[in-house]
Amino acid sequence: MRPLVILVVAATVGALTAPLPARAGDAGAAAAAVRGAAAGRPAVTDRTGRTAGTGRTAGTDRTAGDPSGAGLRGGARPPSGPCALRTVTQHVSEGARTPRGYARSSGVVRAATFLIDFPDAPARISARGRYAEFFPAVADYYRVSSYGRLDYRSTPWPRWIRMSRPYRSYGITRGASFDPNRDDGYYAITKEILAAVGGRVDFRRYDLINVLAAPNAGPPAVQDVRSVTFAGAATGLTSRNGAPIRNVSFIWSRQTGDSPYRVLNHENAHSFGLPDLYRGDQNRMPHTPVGHWDPMDEDWGPSNDFLAWHKWKLGWLAPSQVHCVSRPGRRLLTLSPTSVPGGPKLAVIPLSPTRAITLEARAPGRLDHAVCRPGVLVTTVASDLPSGAAPVRASDATPGSGGCLTGDPNVSPALTDAPYRAGQRCAAAGVTVDVLGRDRAGNWRVLVTRRPPADDYA
Repeated sequence: MRPLVILVVAATVGALTAPLPARAGDAGAAAAAVRGAAAGRPAVTDRTGRTAGTGRTAGTDRTAGDPSGAGLRGGARPPSGPCALRTVTQHVSEGARTPRGYARSSGVVRAATFLIDFPDAPARISARGRYAEFFPAVADYYRVSSYGRLDYRSTPWPRWIRMSRPYRSYGITRGASFDPNRDDGYYAITKEILAAVGGRVDFRRYDLINVLAAPNAGPPAVQDVRSVTFAGAATGLTSRNGAPIRNVSFIWSRQTGDSPYRVLNHENAHSFGLPDLYRGDQNRMPHTPVGHWDPMDEDWGPSNDFLAWHKWKLGWLAPSQVHCVSRPGRRLLTLSPTSVPGGPKLAVIPLSPTRAITLEARAPGRLDHAVCRPGVLVTTVASDLPSGAAPVRASDATPGSGGCLTGDPNVSPALTDAPYRAGQRCAAAGVTVDVLGRDRAGNWRVLVTRRPPADDYA
């Protein structure tokens, strides 16, 4: 199966009046919260990569969080320096700096989570049961992937919100819009949610809004993927207390695999500024550009972690954890697997202001369940390619092998054995990467050679 999703538009929101769980990963507190709690069009990209609208966002820096990185655990901060690729769009991209309007991606991030059903598709499970399909798992995932630098706290509305009309009347299909000039689509659904909660939710306290639909509303995800996020710009709706409604993720049906909750991790990551990695026209690709090495490409099937480049972009890596190879010469580097905390995680070799080669070590871990060939993953990153146009591509160390994980229909097998191992070499664009081996601690040693004038773009 392919990854889910996406539409993109927005950033800072509010908080429910019910008390927040003490910790994002505290299942008991989350369950207690369920039991006890009383202007411009967004720019959207669907799964084909088409732009469905244009939204306005102001500025080029984050609205939330400390740009200096002060207060982030372990000294992490947003990317900077010659290896931080230039941001050339106001929409989601691989640019190092996420534009104003998107949600913060480090520190405490708060989400207001609502559950909806329809007259012709009433929920068959409790609100508490549907919420538990995602929490605390989503929060735990982000805590582990970010090495504790993202504290995700979700507050649920404690009951199902029944929509006023049958499901079909809202016209929810893949690519449905958030159009304030229409009386259907996501605009109409969100407007009804706002009316139902009234002034009991202070949206100014929240960074994200999640809407979990009853699983029986609409077709199964295996037939049609409809989950979507509107991020980066205002949706045209404002809460009763004056907060613009932004960064809204809608989840439909259920996915398959050992961690189906990751569809929400994928969707929320759009609100953090990450693009889709898969190509919009899958029929032209023999395999996905990145495969199961990042949930922004494949979020079905076995759990998988984010690329190290994404961890850096999201503010989860300290400067000491990133090797920037911007000058000609030879560099001997060590990379610690992304699945374990601590140590250097990423090497970046910039090729131009918007293109780079990246290196990271991957090994099985708490979030990486499908790693069947540990080694050094080599990717190319392009911040000038839009979401859904393969802005990241993995180099395959074993082309034509068919992969080492072939029995899961939710995993594209060809790139499962993509990492380079001891004695292998990857060469491109005047850069040569030689993998020398792995030490007893599991760290990989690589030799990077740059030929001049590889960095003359500066």
